[in-house]
Parts: sequence; C-alpha cells; structure tokens
Amino acid sequence: MSVQAYQQAAKRAEQPRDSEYRLFGEVTRALMAAALAPVEDFRTRIDALDWNRRMWMALAADCARPQNPLDPGLRAQIISLSLWVGRHSSAVMRGEETFEALIDVNRTMMQGLASRAAA
Repeated sequence: MSVQAYQQAAKRAEQPRDSEYRLFGEVTRALMAAALAPVEDFRTRIDALDWNRRMWMALAADCARPQNPLDPGLRAQIISLSLWVGRHSSAVMRGEETFEALIDVNRTMMQGLASRAAA
C-alpha cells in the first residue's frame, strides 16, 4: 500500500474531532511559517491569514446551525472568536498586529479538542 493510499484511508477513518484537530494543526503551522516570513512575502502571509479566517468562518457557520449539538454558550463563544479572528487578521494584514494571538487561539482550540477526545 502506498503512503498516499494509507493517508487517505486514515483520513476517512478519523473521527470529526480528529479531523478538526488536524485542520487546526495545518492552519496553525501555516500561520507560524507566515509569522517567520519576511514582511515583503505577502503571498505567504496573506494565504495563511486567509486560510485561518476561512476555517473560523466555517466553524462559525456550523455553530450558527440550530441542529449543532454543542452547548449554545460554547457555540456563541466560537462565533465570537470567529469575529475576533476576522478583525485581528485584518490588523495583521495592515501591520498593526502580529500573528502570535491567532496562533495562541488556535493552539488553545487544539488543546480543547485533544482533551475532549481523550475524555
């Protein structure tokens, strides 16, 4: 079995929480690379910020669905974080803020996903 076939099979067998954790990891790594990229490397920086913003927008849209099983308070917090991510990302693009807060929020979410999966 090729490595690619194994990776595809593993992804199909993942639980949703595992998939979310993996996505957060990939996006966070992109943010970390963008934070280290030269200021002139707009493509790397903007691509990472856009990917992170799109992920958070998708989370917010999912939390806005009435049939979402999460606690309404948690759903509201995720939606609020999504709005903050959008504002902070814009500030990073303008050079007014750094990537660090976005990375920290994503890491915190990953910790929450990991602890819930272990429970």
